[in-house]
Amino acid sequence: MRVVIAGQGYVGLPLAVRAAEVGHDVIGYDVDERRIKRLAVGESYVEDIPAERLRPLLDSGAYLPTAEEGDVAGFDIAVITVPTPLRDGVPDLSYIESSARLLASHLRPGATVVLESTTYPGTTEELLAPLLEEGSGLRAGEDFHVGYSPERIDPGNPTWKLENTPKVVSGITAAALAAVDGFYGELVERTVPVSSCKEAELTKLLENTFRHVNIALVNELAMFAHDLGIDVWEAIDAASTKPFGFLRFTPGPGVGGHCLPIDPSYLSWRVERALGQSFRFVELANDVNSHMPDYVVRRLAEALNQRRRAVNGSRVLVLGLAYKKNTGDARETPAARVVELLTRAGADVRAADPHVVAGVHVAEPEIPGPRSGGHDSHDGGPLAGVRRVEATPEELAAADAVVLLADHDDFDYDAVLAHSRYVLDCRRRLTGPSVEVL
Repeated sequence: MRVVIAGQGYVGLPLAVRAAEVGHDVIGYDVDERRIKRLAVGESYVEDIPAERLRPLLDSGAYLPTAEEGDVAGFDIAVITVPTPLRDGVPDLSYIESSARLLASHLRPGATVVLESTTYPGTTEELLAPLLEEGSGLRAGEDFHVGYSPERIDPGNPTWKLENTPKVVSGITAAALAAVDGFYGELVERTVPVSSCKEAELTKLLENTFRHVNIALVNELAMFAHDLGIDVWEAIDAASTKPFGFLRFTPGPGVGGHCLPIDPSYLSWRVERALGQSFRFVELANDVNSHMPDYVVRRLAEALNQRRRAVNGSRVLVLGLAYKKNTGDARETPAARVVELLTRAGADVRAADPHVVAGVHVAEPEIPGPRSGGHDSHDGGPLAGVRRVEATPEELAAADAVVLLADHDDFDYDAVLAHSRYVLDCRRRLTGPSVEVL
């Protein structure tokens, strides 16, 4: 089959590669020509897709990266994998809308369109399907199929990949569900059909809200435990020995990526818009997690003060700019806020990260959508001004304080312990006399 994947980022590129590997002719569409040029020469910007996996598909013609709208014509299945950001607290579905209009202009009877982008329940049936009908003159559920299958990509996870992660699938009709299930059944080991697109859309929001709320719980607990003189990490270790009724979550400098800082707010927005009620758990979790970078800076200021140093004028080395370990994904990274606050306070901030490209705030290149007002991630963003260095013994020794935000395995932690005067470890990676954990 001819498959179009609209959006070639952390979700779309692995999906496109997998679909090509199982035998489909795949068009990877993206409006970012810089991204397409990199893909065309076999250069991958997603850690989960190494170049050696990409090049054979390019050479065989099974995968074609393109920014040309005409190349999407003639598709049997199209999957929309574009971001859905928040704009002033309101869901921005303009990238879905733009993709839907493009696909509608090439929609044929019998084709299938699937949405993977995280969104509020009702988007597939109330927004996507009508746009496809309007642009094609065809009827959803009669002339073509529409479905929803939430993405479950976890960048950098060595165990759970696209292929072995169960895939939730849905359709607006039984025939649509069968078409969606049949497509993904070729790509993954197990599909999980649900009764409607709204249940599938809520599934994704439930998964991320669950994580968001529990991370907020341990983050707030960590702050209180520190003030009470209690080792929260030891308590978490002990609680984790319980074989039932407990799941381990750990504190950190804040949440990042596209999911946790954004997705639960989609659910909160939908509840307030449809029911006129507030989703208090989400709002509280947002408040706690969004203020963790401020807490990190406050803890650092207290530690420097104890050493008769002010933040103003201190040299601070930040280790890790990505929002999670072993990835170059800096979308919504809490490191941006930490760097901003330290710089504003007068610190000489330097940062080391072997995964995040210097000068790029968001590791996700430009996303399919309207070119006017679209987000160009290569503008640098809040991390563009920070001085980038390597975590050499000289840099470690010269810093008044080292802050570990993302515990990449690439860092030489023996060197960090040997040469640093003080380390605020936000991930509990280190132990030693010069180390203080969050």
